[in-house]
Amino acid sequence: MSLFAIADTHLSFGTNKPMDSFPGWNDYVERIEKNWNKIVTADDTVVIAGDISWAMNFDELKADFEFLNNLNGTKIIIKGNHDYWWNTLKKMNEFIDENHFDTVKILFNNSYTVDGISVCGSRGWMFEGEDEHDEKVLSREVGRLKLSLDSAESENKIVFLHYPPITTDSKCDEILSVLKQYGIKKCYYGHLHGKAAKIAVDDTIDGIDFKLISCDRLSFIPKLVR
Repeated sequence: MSLFAIADTHLSFGTNKPMDSFPGWNDYVERIEKNWNKIVTADDTVVIAGDISWAMNFDELKADFEFLNNLNGTKIIIKGNHDYWWNTLKKMNEFIDENHFDTVKILFNNSYTVDGISVCGSRGWMFEGEDEHDEKVLSREVGRLKLSLDSAESENKIVFLHYPPITTDSKCDEILSVLKQYGIKKCYYGHLHGKAAKIAVDDTIDGIDFKLISCDRLSFIPKLVR
């Protein structure tokens, strides 16, 4: 039983917003499926750290979840900044149950134990400009991350975020403070693509190992975590 991670699948089976037009994203869905099923088995788990789908609602989302559900292994997903379909946990679980998406789980104010590891996380937050400097949103994300970590059944916790808590030219002190408070040693994040990946931190800082796991950064191959 292995744990993998990837982010930013940006699926669009139910919408017309494929990523193929972006450099390096040609045939990305086929590449994800081929690479995924080559290394992930039915007994494994894959965390998808946000930007799951371009869907705006559950109707548009259904085909994307069908694709995910048919991939090998269990999928644990968190919210990204483009997951506009995201809803209450109750409504999302009802959608999953009604459509028999039995390999998909939502990580939202909770955690999951995978082979002795507590999988924790939230969307996180990143200040990309004055318009996005929203203290209320940040406070909410900090609270959600704490709820996830407090629910963990294992002392061995790994955190998955969509937004990077730190880059080469910025950092989110509030999120970093939570990671340090809970003694987190590994943190995986997405969001950064193409040229933006140049500011990614793939290094150990203050005892925390940070890794960027966006699809294009990983060549559309899920990364082995444990």
